[in-house]
Amino acid sequence: MRVLLVGSGGREHALAWAISRSPQLDELIAAPGNPGIGRVARLAPVGAEDVGGLADLASGESVDLVVAGPEAPLAAGLADRLAERDIPCFGPRQDAALLEASKEFAKDFMGRHGIPTARHTVVRDAESAQRALRSGEYGEAPVIKASGLAAGKGVFLPGDLDAAARDAARLLEGGLGEAGKAVVIEERLTGPELSVFAISDGTRAIACGTAQDYKRRFEDDEGPNTGGMGSLSPGLGDNEATMERVRREIVEPTVAGLHAEGREYRGVLYAGLMLTADGPKVLEFNVRFGDPEAQTLMPRLDCDLLPLFFGAATGRLPDQAVRFRSDRAVTVILASDGYPGSYRKGVPIEGLPETVEIGETCVFHAGTRAGADGIETAGGRVIAVTGLGADWGSARDAAYRTADSITWEKKAFRRDIAAGAV
Repeated sequence: MRVLLVGSGGREHALAWAISRSPQLDELIAAPGNPGIGRVARLAPVGAEDVGGLADLASGESVDLVVAGPEAPLAAGLADRLAERDIPCFGPRQDAALLEASKEFAKDFMGRHGIPTARHTVVRDAESAQRALRSGEYGEAPVIKASGLAAGKGVFLPGDLDAAARDAARLLEGGLGEAGKAVVIEERLTGPELSVFAISDGTRAIACGTAQDYKRRFEDDEGPNTGGMGSLSPGLGDNEATMERVRREIVEPTVAGLHAEGREYRGVLYAGLMLTADGPKVLEFNVRFGDPEAQTLMPRLDCDLLPLFFGAATGRLPDQAVRFRSDRAVTVILASDGYPGSYRKGVPIEGLPETVEIGETCVFHAGTRAGADGIETAGGRVIAVTGLGADWGSARDAAYRTADSITWEKKAFRRDIAAGAV
């Protein structure tokens, strides 16, 4: 099977590595990829958001399957373009990708199909935001969200109503561009968070693991929200009773609701949940694997993903479970100093291994590029290091040993990933 993987980050390196191990794979092409992905795939210089160019590439290379890593090309209609050429895509159609591309749509969808989530309202101007905040319906410290795609940086957790009003105003004034034209104000739920993944072929879904991520930049969950500074898997709230409720109350109604509305969803469904005292509730949906959750899930895999991806993309999901090793996994993100704000690029990296697997760790490239003197930094989140172990302590130790061995000037990372699990 010839496969085209779309994307260039740490998630895509983890997916490329997992796909490359399949006995069914003949060739893996990645567009545009990164230096790490280039060790397991042939790179093609087509941007991840160039939907037309990606469709042309898939046709020209006669690929059997396209795997979409990031959300942006799906929101732009990549699966629809490919369908016009009879090329299967692991990733939903544009009207189903609205689950992530529009939080307003997702909230309305959950209301239509009885999927548990927080109380909310949507506003489009500062005056409406003020009225909603002062109504008291959403508490003294509500959550403020940009409705559109914001690369993981569109959620704000203000400490009081004044701060909430400022956050909403910044978004509505263009602080995140088009993503903040509509703003969701919702009650703040309490409880542990859990990221749940399922693979769907449009009519049914099978479980594909759980994880828990660390969004804040600094230790003790302080500082600005980022795309994710670390993660662990399985998620700490993953138990049989909880997962049965998630399947029955969230995953199955979501897949059934999309199908009933004629929205073709063939790909991975990511439900970000809060495990409240009243049961699991949806914080957000994503239409792709998480980053860095994919870097935590893929090393735990104990099965071939490729037939599952192809079966989902062609509407014929095979009757098999996604199997995982019993090991715990802990992922630490090594970032550029200043992230998620401004940061320097082109800093040489030392100590990078040549292969993904190094003992009990896996090393995935995210924001890297080839420089004159070797691999150098090219993004905010640069490297993901995943440690594996029979318990949280050994997995965490493995991750941090390797994280300490990879260096560049002003490398930044959190020292408390999975500390609570231990």
